[in-house]
This record gives sequence, C-alpha cells and structure tokens, in this order.
Amino acid sequence: RPHPRLAAAEPDLHLVPGRTRSTHRQSGRARFRKAWADAGHPHEPRVSVSRSIFALVDDRDRAYFGRGGDESDQVGVIDNSVARFGRSYADEPDKLIEQLREDEAIAAADTLLLTVPNQLGVEYNAHVIESILTHVAPALGWR
Repeated sequence: RPHPRLAAAEPDLHLVPGRTRSTHRQSGRARFRKAWADAGHPHEPRVSVSRSIFALVDDRDRAYFGRGGDESDQVGVIDNSVARFGRSYADEPDKLIEQLREDEAIAAADTLLLTVPNQLGVEYNAHVIESILTHVAPALGWR
C-alpha cells in the first residue's frame, strides 16, 4: 500500500508536507511528484510549506519575537493526530533574508504559507505580513 502522501497524488490532491528541511523529505517530494505524473495528471502538482517568519523592524517585534526563531520543526497534535510544523524565523530583515535563502524546502516549494499568531490581533498580524512584503520578499524574489 502506498504512503498516504503518494496515494494523495492519484485523486489530484496537492502536497503540504510536514517536516520539510531534511534530505528524506526532499526525496519524499520527488516521490510525490513522480506518483503525480504516474497518475496521469496533465499539470504539475503544487507543493506548499508553512513557516512563521517575523522581520524584527520595531520594538513590538523585538518584544514579541526578539529571542530568535526556533531552529527546528515543531510537533503538535491536531484532531488527535501528530502534526509537524515548519520552523520559525525571527530576526532583523537582512539576517532573515540570508536564513530564508538557506531553507531548501522554501526554495523547492511552489507556495509559502505564512503562519501568524492570531492571539496578537488583526492589526499586528497585518504589520507582520506587511513587514515581510516590504523588507524581505523583494530580496528573495517572492511575489
């Protein structure tokens, strides 16, 4: 029986992998893309990764996230199942850009999902996203 991620390629479901930084996961994405092609889909699959990314551009950012990002994936539970989340990044924009350039999963993905802490409110989350769009995305060629 194929791995669930490979079986997902058959009914035209796209891939949002859990742990995504290791070579093992890279080969998993390659196997998914092959299973997708083998299933006969006429288009390329989309592969997404999620990250929490915070550009430290003001005192609020430094107060909330100034201790830096978590250097590894996070593990949690969603609907009684183990879930893995990509690492978090928090740094000054120039340092953040360099760190993100080294994230192989982001480079290989079609879509980057930014996760934001809903507990901090809409206004602050709009600031977080605007900071990424203004200070980080242009240097990485993100659109």
